Amino acid sequence: MSARKEKEAKLGRKLGGKKPVAPNSSPKPEEQINFTDEESRIMPVSSGGFEQCYNAQAIVEIDSMLISGNYVSQKSNDKQEIEPGLEELEKLPEKVGKAEKAAIDNGYFSEDNVNKLSLRGIEPYISLGRQSHNQSIEERFEKPPEMPENPTPLELMKYRMKTEEGKKFYAKRKSTVEPVFGIIKEVIGFRRFMLRGLEKVTGEWNLVCAAYNLKRLCKLMG
Repeated sequence: MSARKEKEAKLGRKLGGKKPVAPNSSPKPEEQINFTDEESRIMPVSSGGFEQCYNAQAIVEIDSMLISGNYVSQKSNDKQEIEPGLEELEKLPEKVGKAEKAAIDNGYFSEDNVNKLSLRGIEPYISLGRQSHNQSIEERFEKPPEMPENPTPLELMKYRMKTEEGKKFYAKRKSTVEPVFGIIKEVIGFRRFMLRGLEKVTGEWNLVCAAYNLKRLCKLMG
């Protein structure tokens, strides 16, 4: 109101439009909070609609199908999860080795995320869109494009994704990474968090991932 009065005094006339109104501390009708767990968030789900939940993330080592990093997020958009995922990988001891390639689904795609992976020496293979199940003959047998000159990390990734080697590597996601979540849901039977609050939910997810890894280790050791 003070700024408006000063501007009117300088102009020598009344300003048009609605006059400023003092902020109202009362909640608006569209503002909501979950009284059961106020740290959870409303997120879109794959089946359609929205649910009050958390975003559980897991990084899977392709060859062994072991979970090498996991955490819980309050963010609904997976595009914001690459940086936290990289931080999880950096916590691993050196003797475990370093990630050289990453196969990641379309929900995580952004040029900024491609750059983040490339800067850490990890070749990104992020889907640029949903892959059709029934490709045409032309698409299935198309020749890879020419290697671009002085490519940006994104241009280089697009090129790799169209090579035979790149297609084979990305295809491994469907038989190694995605089944991990299927096993956790269908075999272990974990489909929802039982605890409340980000700290407790994180602990619960740690236990679930540890249980999966123990189960997987037993399988690997025969």
